[in-house]
Amino acid sequence: MTTVQITRERQDLLETLDKHREFLRFTARDLTDAQASQRTTISSLTIAGLIKHVAATEHAWMQFVLGGAQGMAAGAGDYENQFNILPGESLAGVLDRYAEVARETTDIVRNLADLDADHPLPEAPWFEPGAHWSARRVLLHLIAETSQHAGHADIIRESLDGAKTMG
Repeated sequence: MTTVQITRERQDLLETLDKHREFLRFTARDLTDAQASQRTTISSLTIAGLIKHVAATEHAWMQFVLGGAQGMAAGAGDYENQFNILPGESLAGVLDRYAEVARETTDIVRNLADLDADHPLPEAPWFEPGAHWSARRVLLHLIAETSQHAGHADIIRESLDGAKTMG
């Protein structure tokens, strides 16, 4: 097995992603399962649902990095219920899954031969036809997605009990 040098770029990408993961996880601090699954705005989003979605999305994108659109499709899971906490699921379970996905992502990124390696994006109305994304582009997308959803979760938490992630 070839040893991959952990460059400053890789470290910066992973640290930035982890910082935004922590913001998202922090919104769930001290919540019960009921609170974490409570809607507090007109949106159907909940803190637990957002964490579940971000974990599933990160996992699917890492499968894309490893195997392209076919890998992503195989790792996509139950899209219709990504934002819903189903019977038998809990906030603790969702957080545990998110931590597992984070570890997997870190291992994948640390062992990739080349962040420039790319794959064609899956066919979807929201992707430019014929576009390719590199592993680097996927990581930047995951940082943006995680950050955006951490902001959503912060609004939900503030509406729930006045607690804030920042400020």
